[in-house]
Amino acid sequence: MVYAEQYLQEVRDVAQRLDRESIERLVTLLVTLRDHGGRLFFIGVGGGAGNASHAVNDFRKIARIEAYTPSDNVSELTARVNDDGWETSYANWLRGSRLAPADVVFVFSVGGGDAERGVSANIVQALDVARSVGAKICGIVGRDGGYTARVADACVIVPTVNAATVTAHTEAFQAVIWHLLVSHPRLQVAPMKWESLTR
Repeated sequence: MVYAEQYLQEVRDVAQRLDRESIERLVTLLVTLRDHGGRLFFIGVGGGAGNASHAVNDFRKIARIEAYTPSDNVSELTARVNDDGWETSYANWLRGSRLAPADVVFVFSVGGGDAERGVSANIVQALDVARSVGAKICGIVGRDGGYTARVADACVIVPTVNAATVTAHTEAFQAVIWHLLVSHPRLQVAPMKWESLTR
């Protein structure tokens, strides 16, 4: 079997195995967030940071939810990393944003964070800040979901169908799922450009 066929078969397998109830919990949590005027804070590292920036655009524009991510302000993020350290950079950014109980912290991560193994410690500390103020936590993560899955109010774990493509599938399905969310009838408010055009 050529690699492309194998990879795309894995994509089909992942899509079939996604937990639909977990996705609907995300929808409900986000509808409640918007209804109560809360803010949505996306955090991620590497590909998750890139996804966070794209998701901020979509949730603000399509779902009309106030959304932010620390990776959109490189000056502030690198100053925090330089002055305070990587591990506390997202936690201190959330504190500076006055994270409140009405808000949601949304994680894009492959492993979900693991303080004991020193993986994505900045995500773990950010989630501890969220928990300390009573903000909700949600995420789209891979593998076993790590710390994010353990503490989240709503979390989708992208199923592992091949250990060699965990990162690729997790980061790709983060985009699939957040696009599902912003186009969901309960969340979409503004029309998307191409869907609004007639031939």
